[in-house]
Amino acid sequence: MKKLVIHPPLDARRLDLVQAISDRLQVINCETSQQATDEISDAQGFYGKITPSLLTEARQLQWVQSPTASLEHFLFPELIAHPCQLTNMQGLFYDVIADQVFAYILMFARRMHIYMNQQARRTWAPVGGEDARADFAVGPGNETSMDRNHQQLADSTLGVIGLGSIGSEIVSYGKRLGMRTLAVDPYASATDDTDEFGDMQFLHKLLQESDFVVVAAPHTPETEGFFNSSCFEQMKSSAYFINIGRGVIVPLDDLVSALETEQIAGAALDVYEIEPLPAEHPLWGFPNVILTPHIAACTPRVPERHLEVLLENIERFANDSSLLNVVNKTLWF
Repeated sequence: MKKLVIHPPLDARRLDLVQAISDRLQVINCETSQQATDEISDAQGFYGKITPSLLTEARQLQWVQSPTASLEHFLFPELIAHPCQLTNMQGLFYDVIADQVFAYILMFARRMHIYMNQQARRTWAPVGGEDARADFAVGPGNETSMDRNHQQLADSTLGVIGLGSIGSEIVSYGKRLGMRTLAVDPYASATDDTDEFGDMQFLHKLLQESDFVVVAAPHTPETEGFFNSSCFEQMKSSAYFINIGRGVIVPLDDLVSALETEQIAGAALDVYEIEPLPAEHPLWGFPNVILTPHIAACTPRVPERHLEVLLENIERFANDSSLLNVVNKTLWF
């Protein structure tokens, strides 16, 4: 019989589902950290927030399941060095975060961020000029400034940095809307929806040619602070920057500078180098910036998927089957 220690404890409903998985699995739902310390010595599996002190007491540990997809606040050197397998909750958020990204993209393309601000002021002012469509008699060769200030996605290029489940879904959305799709990832492979793909050597071309640049990369030792002023300098002045990856990937001072100098046309962020974003931060003052409070993954579907992955991996663990979402602890994903 295998032993699974859980801490912090599961609620009664989820615990019942876990305990029903296999009669070959002893499940210890620990109410306190001391109980977890006492129980982990002969446990083969652990679910929850493992700590260096807990790991020190483990003698037979084979598997640790993280309750999160991101691992920057979960990993520590002893766990990285430990021979146990670590699995995470990646793959839960792909479509809902892609929805969020395209909410930003559509807002920018159709200038909704401007019109929403104008609505609050009860101002009728088409972007491109009050009289640009006065007679509605436009046709080929008769573009107005209003036309030029509104984008059609099918005429735009989407650049995605990070082609995991979220990045791949963002690319798929873009392709279905007729966009040209570019992607960079040193560890993944191109998807069928990616028009052009490469490793970090391809980043320069992606930044130069994309109308919308989306960071969908995880927080790792390699990505921390990676999207800095040198990246913004390579973007088109008409391009928009979007970060739904991790806040520490983008130094906010560099982003503010890029906005102030009009190196880019605007930005949308759901994650920040500093959270919550301080009320006095200059990003709040830009009319071409959309800020949301780290809610891109919010949907009723995610808790359901979270439980499904947990139950599936516990069943696989009990039956000595290969686990879902095994991560490379050195790489943090």
